[in-house]
Amino acid sequence: MPNVEKVSIALTPEMAAVVRQAVESGDYASNSEIVREALRDWKLKRALQQQEVEELRRLWQEGLHSGPSRFADVADLKAEARRRLEAQSQPGA
Repeated sequence: MPNVEKVSIALTPEMAAVVRQAVESGDYASNSEIVREALRDWKLKRALQQQEVEELRRLWQEGLHSGPSRFADVADLKAEARRRLEAQSQPGA
């Protein structure tokens, strides 16, 4: 593998045992392969989390720009939510 940098990492005994087992069972060729896959998964997870945060921010702004709420307070909002839930659970709804 060209252009690699060796680093040292510390793992709990339990994590180290999991890594050793994965290599011994043939699931992975080396400890490094496991760490590389874990980092790829971590990067993907962080990217997805960032997308979710951006979506929430977009929705928040959309809500702010949509104007005032039609509910006077949280109690009114909850009552409407309960009404809708009850309507959905009614047969033929």
